[in-house]
Amino acid sequence: MSIRSTLPALSAYEPFLRGAEWVALDERETLDIIDPATEEVLTTVAQATAADVDAAVAAAVAAHEDRRWRGMVPLERTRILNRIADLIEENLEELAILETRDNGKPIERSRADTATAARTFRHFAGAPSRLTGTVIPIDGGGHHVYTVLEPVGPVAVILPWNFPIMTASFKLAPALAAGCTIVAKPAEDTPLTLLRLARLIHEAGVPEGVLSVLTGDGRVGAALTAHPGIAKVSFTGSTEVGRSVMLAAAGDFKRLTLELGGKSPNIVFADADLDAAVLTAMRASFGHSGQMCTAGSRLLVQRSILGEMTERLTRAVQAVPVGDGLAGGITVGPLVSEEQRERVLGYIADGVAEGATLVTGGGTRGPGYYVEPTLFTGVTNDMKIAREEIFGPVVGVIPFDDEADAVRIANDTAYGLAAGVWTKDLSRAHRMADAIHAGTVWINTYNVFDPALSFGGVGESGLGRDLGEEGLRGFLESKSVVVAL
Repeated sequence: MSIRSTLPALSAYEPFLRGAEWVALDERETLDIIDPATEEVLTTVAQATAADVDAAVAAAVAAHEDRRWRGMVPLERTRILNRIADLIEENLEELAILETRDNGKPIERSRADTATAARTFRHFAGAPSRLTGTVIPIDGGGHHVYTVLEPVGPVAVILPWNFPIMTASFKLAPALAAGCTIVAKPAEDTPLTLLRLARLIHEAGVPEGVLSVLTGDGRVGAALTAHPGIAKVSFTGSTEVGRSVMLAAAGDFKRLTLELGGKSPNIVFADADLDAAVLTAMRASFGHSGQMCTAGSRLLVQRSILGEMTERLTRAVQAVPVGDGLAGGITVGPLVSEEQRERVLGYIADGVAEGATLVTGGGTRGPGYYVEPTLFTGVTNDMKIAREEIFGPVVGVIPFDDEADAVRIANDTAYGLAAGVWTKDLSRAHRMADAIHAGTVWINTYNVFDPALSFGGVGESGLGRDLGEEGLRGFLESKSVVVAL
């Protein structure tokens, strides 16, 4: 029996969390939440109003000022964060199914993302008791000087639709570990797992008012980024929206973390293990239906193996399983929305118009927002499909001659989020890692993440880092104290 045949109906309306209150719909606008595999309405959520934003921020400010969370004994915060991880693991299947219904991604990927969310909370659970300062000798003993780390203050967390629960954990876990209060806004298309996660966070013991979750469209995010009660904005999304966030935050010097777009090169040298390179290229290009900021959508192939790689890639792309993410064994599910499908199809048309060769894919099926895994060859780095983030199951092969040529093409982009390099030459691997302008370079692998490893980009891929010690420090301010003796 398939998972879909046993799915429970969701409630007609999913309330949002404002301070301590799960808010009724009343007269607010509604947004339909669509199952991208069936195009059926799963439930509705409210469009939070400007007054809702004010109330949620006021609750976060009050919780920050009365120290109900940051003033808690560090080991108690640790216990609660570990309890959140426990609850995510106890409810993993429910959360994963909800993620796939909301987003469309394969159920195996949703399970892995949910497990990663639990690991992220568990990793940062160890942080509260290690947020220590230092004593600094500045003279011959006339002053006692020390530093302390303090939470930056109320944080606005604005999330994307491609990794709803995982990206939420990447931001909520270190923010809570740092002692911050939070107003979170999920993407308008995929709010359901964050709403469920918020209930688990409260069940674990996080005090009321420390976390709010406001549903709605970009108006909610815009109100949060401009709100004077917010001290920091942590945003993951497109570069275009990231610019708007940065401009809005500049007025009162909000702290910022921006994890934005990418157009990552995945570079295959002639000496690479081609079996591994092709297999991983399928995951790098088509995992999450290509809806990844790190997608290796520029597949750079050394010219001496271009013919062999094209044959291998064509067979591999044609074999990628496509279908309902709840069916199991699927690599490419539907795209998140009709709007996103039309965007991706537009890029495929642009690729053909610019002279790239559409080797396989490019079609659709329905019901559901499906686009077939698509392979282009004959791509040059000045083409639109090589310059712009497609965010769909589309990969273009770009030939290169030698190491210097690969570096030139790889760095010829406004982005700098990630890159992959495939070679058996250890010296070349390190040279390439040094030469490529990106926040992460994977060697003979791709898309490896860990809560202890910071992640983010350069250039138009954003600023600041999620995860790791750098991600934690992004939610903290250092204060120096100088005492005359």
